[in-house]
Amino acid sequence: MLQEGTKAPAFSLPDQNGELHTLEEYRGKKVILYFYPKDSTAGCTKQACGFAERYPQFLEKGAVVLGVSKDSVKSHKNFETKYELPFTLLSDPELSAIQAYDVWKEKKNYGKVSMGVVRTTYLIDEEGVIVKAMDKVKAADNPQQMLEALE
Repeated sequence: MLQEGTKAPAFSLPDQNGELHTLEEYRGKKVILYFYPKDSTAGCTKQACGFAERYPQFLEKGAVVLGVSKDSVKSHKNFETKYELPFTLLSDPELSAIQAYDVWKEKKNYGKVSMGVVRTTYLIDEEGVIVKAMDKVKAADNPQQMLEALE
C-alpha cells in the first residue's frame, strides 16, 4: 500500500463506456480511488452500492468516486447497469494502476494461495497527494469511512 503524503501515481484507464480517464483530469477535486477484486461479487457489490447510496454527499464535499478492478469494460458496464452505479468504474486488465498503487498481493483463500487485488481505498487531495490510505477495508463499512474522512 502506498503511504499517506506521497504523490498518487498517474494512470490512464478506460471506464465502463470505453472512455479514457486520467488522474490529472481530476486535479482540483478530491478523489476517492478504490480498488476492488471483482464485479458483481457479494463484497464488491456491497461496497459499490454503499458508494452509490452516498454519492450525492460525496459530490457535495467536492469528491469524485472511482472504482478500479481488473475486470473488462463490458463487465464494468454490466455491473454499473445492474446496480445503477452513478460513478466511474475503471478497467485495469493489464494491472498498470493496480500495481502502481501496490494493491496486487498474494492472497490466501481457503488455504489456496493466489495473486489478487487487496481491497484498498485511497483519498487523493486536489493536488494529487494521497491524504488517506486504507487497506484490507471492510466492503460494507468503507463508503461511510471515506465520507467521514472528507470531514
